[in-house]
Amino acid sequence: MSKNTKYLNGKLLLAMPNMGDARFHRAVIFVCAHDEGGAMGLVINHTMPGIEFNELVNQLKVESDIKVNFDKLDLPVMYGGPVESARGFLLHSGDFMRDDTMKIDTSYGVTGTVDALKDVAMGKGPRDLLFMLGYAGWDAGQLEDEIQKNAWLVVDPDPELIFTGDPSDKWTRAIHKLGIEPGYLSSFSGNA
Repeated sequence: MSKNTKYLNGKLLLAMPNMGDARFHRAVIFVCAHDEGGAMGLVINHTMPGIEFNELVNQLKVESDIKVNFDKLDLPVMYGGPVESARGFLLHSGDFMRDDTMKIDTSYGVTGTVDALKDVAMGKGPRDLLFMLGYAGWDAGQLEDEIQKNAWLVVDPDPELIFTGDPSDKWTRAIHKLGIEPGYLSSFSGNA
């Protein structure tokens, strides 16, 4: 990445087959923040087995004046990344804003409070959302170094890709968005 390259806020990172860290195997990561100090992102395609959203909401004692059928909401709990794995985040459409929402652009925001879950429970949440525990983080220059070493591909975000479909298909769908057949990607890295 050259010094003139703008930061990757709002972009998607796609893990290459040579990714050495099993936690990011075929990961699709939404980059929430990226600047000279480092980067923060949310894995959007790895679900957390054994954790149901409605059970999590009940444990947090999130209550609503109206009855919301969380089973109908069909919201998986995603593995957002290995950092602060007990901390929850909502990645959502830009139609939802709270004082603590990190606005990525007009289409996306990230909110990390129990109050946001209460809004979802009361039917006042965003149109589109993903809920995840934890996040991925990079120190200053680390993400740029990993991109130079061909650990990640970068693709523009797409609400349909982010918020719809089977999470396990998102990596393949994102690779196809680049016009690449996944079988053609080399599992070896290198620089031309």
